[in-house]
Amino acid sequence: MAHSTALRTGPATSRSRARALLTFAGPGCVVAVAYVDPGNFATNTTGGSRYGFLLLWVIVAANVVAMFVQYLSAKLGLATGKDLATLCREETSTPVRVVLWAQAELVAVATDLAEFVGGAVALHLLFGVPVLPAAIITGVVSFVILAISPSGRRRFETVIGTLLLVILVGFLYQVLRAGPTADVASGLVPRFAGTDSVLLATGILGATVMPHVIYLHSALSSRHSRALDPAAALRGTRVDLISSLGVAGLINASMLIVAALVFHPFGGAGGDTLEGVHAGLGAAIGTGAALAFALALLASGVASASVGTYAGQVIMAGFLNVRIPLALRRLLTMLPALAVLALGIDPTRALVLSQVVLSFGIPFALVPLVLLTRRADLMGALVNRRVTTWLAGVVAAAIIGLNAFLLVSTFGG
Repeated sequence: MAHSTALRTGPATSRSRARALLTFAGPGCVVAVAYVDPGNFATNTTGGSRYGFLLLWVIVAANVVAMFVQYLSAKLGLATGKDLATLCREETSTPVRVVLWAQAELVAVATDLAEFVGGAVALHLLFGVPVLPAAIITGVVSFVILAISPSGRRRFETVIGTLLLVILVGFLYQVLRAGPTADVASGLVPRFAGTDSVLLATGILGATVMPHVIYLHSALSSRHSRALDPAAALRGTRVDLISSLGVAGLINASMLIVAALVFHPFGGAGGDTLEGVHAGLGAAIGTGAALAFALALLASGVASASVGTYAGQVIMAGFLNVRIPLALRRLLTMLPALAVLALGIDPTRALVLSQVVLSFGIPFALVPLVLLTRRADLMGALVNRRVTTWLAGVVAAAIIGLNAFLLVSTFGG
């Protein structure tokens, strides 16, 4: 009889644990979409086209760093019930708070630039819609998705997760169509090939470790701050984060691998613009691959635009304790992207440079995050261990050092 009871209890316990983990699922998908936004398309395909598999290690390293940083952000929200921007307002002086808010808004503008440009290019590729009206359509669709949040946060997370799946399927199909990838392992050896490769690496880093979702994830996780078991909440959040960002990392690697296989053997010709990648894929491996690329780009632009506006709302509300209607926020963040498109600036170049701006914004979010999560008076039982704080400091120093090297190399000759 005891044995029979044990047999019944085991599966029930497993199901209970699974349900507990699902309770904390969702925010990771929202965060992951920001890590596969159109800026990633531009930096990863450009990197693969020019340098083959050379910068694959940057994608892998950036993805690991992203998991670590987002883990700290989620932990902050769980422990305090507040988001990073709000805590920065409460725990820093007015001058520091103003500087942090200003750079966070600059990051938000750079993020929206990438998202709207990417979505517009995708609509142009799919339906021939002129780029400027296509950007407006992208904004409207993203607002419709955003309208179900935050009151329908679960629905919002489900929609975003579905779009993430569309991107994943699109790039896995392209990898399968592109053929064998025996030399991929060579890209896991850390190295560069001149200043231009460092610029692209910085862009990849900025496109992968996204500053605005460092703020957003703490807000999404804060809703679980009253969980009866903080340790269980943290475990569930960790599973959600690793699985979601694992998918994002696979997508990013696939982007570079496809570009390296299709364009690098021919000197990278056609692989340095989104339109060129679309046309090159169609010519080299079939119209199905070109269609998959355009659909993935559209899903990325629409989803990440919604997430970007949501993050911008969190940033403004946290730093300034001011909320504006989401429709107004959406309109304001559309204007720089529309201006870029109206001026005829090359969309892919604008996307790459926007990702470099994001990379320079990472320390402004990461340093306060590290300082706050090491405080026992704020974090309680979830306070960082000493080794966690040390690792976070190393990550911040590495990112700052890479950006400083880029500045010296680019502007110092």
